[in-house]
Amino acid sequence: MGTAVQCISRLSWKNNHPHFQSHVLVSQPASDKVQSRIIRAAAIAKDDEMNRRAVIASGVALLSSAAGFGFPGNGLAVIKQGLLAGRIPGLSEPDEQGWRTYQRPDDKSGGHGVGWSPIIPYAFSVPQNWEEVPVSIADLGGTEIDLRFANPKQGRVSVIVAPVLRFSDNLGDNTTIEQIGTPEKVISAFGPEVIGQNVEGKVLSSNVAEHSGRKYYQFELEPPHVLITATAAGNRLYLFSVTGNGLQWKKHYKDLKRISDSFRVV
Repeated sequence: MGTAVQCISRLSWKNNHPHFQSHVLVSQPASDKVQSRIIRAAAIAKDDEMNRRAVIASGVALLSSAAGFGFPGNGLAVIKQGLLAGRIPGLSEPDEQGWRTYQRPDDKSGGHGVGWSPIIPYAFSVPQNWEEVPVSIADLGGTEIDLRFANPKQGRVSVIVAPVLRFSDNLGDNTTIEQIGTPEKVISAFGPEVIGQNVEGKVLSSNVAEHSGRKYYQFELEPPHVLITATAAGNRLYLFSVTGNGLQWKKHYKDLKRISDSFRVV
């Protein structure tokens, strides 16, 4: 009698708990346990595969719809270009001479303080195999270094973008390099930020160039070997420097000078 009541109680509990069998381990032979685990693993793998296929299918549908809404080219091609491994934002494909042009992307981070206006983009050209390298606040120029490029066999490039309020409170938001000072004053004041030492007696040449109505001060210093271009735009001063060691300077001076002369604020 006690056994019958116990069986009825168990059956009643199972009927009220339909998930009982999926959560309670029932004693069974070892071989049955192994087989059960294999079946469960196969079911999980099948579900994962179906989920992956669903994600891929939805992605293809999204790309197709993007193309249908008039995005340039094929949707898949646009996504592939955006995810192209090793592609540096702002860097063009090589021209017929193997040179590439870098232009600072409009959405590149950096503003050097709350309240500053966006940095006006700049551009310059480099030979192939020059790459962007990480910027450290420990570098000369500190947090005002906006970009570094380098080729270990040829030389290095850096761009310092400094707020003009560091120099004067009344230069305004459309500053020119002439308002900041003469070539002699600019290189004396800002050259040390590039080379880490006083520039007295190190300036080999000085030149003033003009492109699209904007003036650029150009300097060559030695030692160390460095070419510096200075200009201003908006409320910032731009210092573009190209440098190399003695061997690089001797072997690649023509290319390094071409890099330096190519700098423009656009």
